[in-house]
Amino acid sequence: MAERVFLHVGAPKTGTTYLQQMLWGNRSALKNEGILLPATRKAHYQAMGDLRRGVWHDPDAWWTWDRLAAKARAWSGTVVISEEMLGAATPSQAKQAIESLQSAEVHVVVAGRDLGRTIPSSWQQGVRARNLGRYRDYVNALQTGKYPEFWAHQTPLPILRRWSDSLPAAQRHLVTVPPDGADPLLLWQRFAGVIGIPEGLCEQRSSHKNTSLGVVETELLRRVNNALGDSYPLRAPYLKVVHGHLVNPILKRRKGGERFGAPLELADWIRDTAEQMADDVRQYKCDVAGDPADLVPAELREGTAPDEVSEEVLLQTAVETIVGMLKHTDRTTRRMRPAEADMSRRVRRFTVRAKRRLGSAADRLRRFG
Repeated sequence: MAERVFLHVGAPKTGTTYLQQMLWGNRSALKNEGILLPATRKAHYQAMGDLRRGVWHDPDAWWTWDRLAAKARAWSGTVVISEEMLGAATPSQAKQAIESLQSAEVHVVVAGRDLGRTIPSSWQQGVRARNLGRYRDYVNALQTGKYPEFWAHQTPLPILRRWSDSLPAAQRHLVTVPPDGADPLLLWQRFAGVIGIPEGLCEQRSSHKNTSLGVVETELLRRVNNALGDSYPLRAPYLKVVHGHLVNPILKRRKGGERFGAPLELADWIRDTAEQMADDVRQYKCDVAGDPADLVPAELREGTAPDEVSEEVLLQTAVETIVGMLKHTDRTTRRMRPAEADMSRRVRRFTVRAKRRLGSAADRLRRFG
């Protein structure tokens, strides 16, 4: 039976890709230390989809939440389950998850990032999840309170409350993302300290990042989403086709993509709101790894907003993207040709052997029939 289970449930775009690479890249060393990451990274995602259901649920997925929880319970030490999309689970779904693990001491870990970086990141993530709305409309909806899902799913305290109000304060953990420009290792040190991972045990084995799209690339993808209509709905079809052939191999790899931030004219509102968030965290009884002040942006940077991209620039980017997709398709086809040729040879050999065996069987039937 597991002694402790740490549920790292978000929020999105808080260094989760980096943290998960550190965890999975050092899985053997962690296991030797008595810390288990059950199953696989994909299993954590599939279990999240099973728990949350709706558009996240893949009926063909083998890993369910109950199956993952059973594997966690069977371990004798510490278990870590990490999937940032768990943070948007409903209170009843969070309760179900915790109750499935309560033979162990359950801890909930949530990471929080400053509001100035969270706002543009969350809109971009929405576009990459097939959303259609314009950036300015999104920001206006945040300011006027017309988009409560943002505050519920992208900011740390509501996630902590949904997931861990029923737990002792010592089992609720907030990890604050260090300010922009800080050494990424500082985030890992904060997170590892919460879990109890010894310093120096884990090494960074991958430099892969969950790359953000630039201003033009994000706006182009948003328009593609609108043009798709009902084609390729979330989750699996969109990820397989749009991410597999457009976002990951083409848009993410474009060089020099200009980044965008929160609108400068909202700087006072963003800072005031972020300071209130930090005060609310200070009043909530939980373990904080870092500083609540990290939730307040130091400064907002001026840049081109997605809504301001000219049609000429978008057209040129679209043409370059088509060229990139053609080259990607050609490379993929060339890589597949040896495998296709090998498969054809295997099919021919199998067909020849099958015909011989059928002929031999027919001869025996004639002789003894």
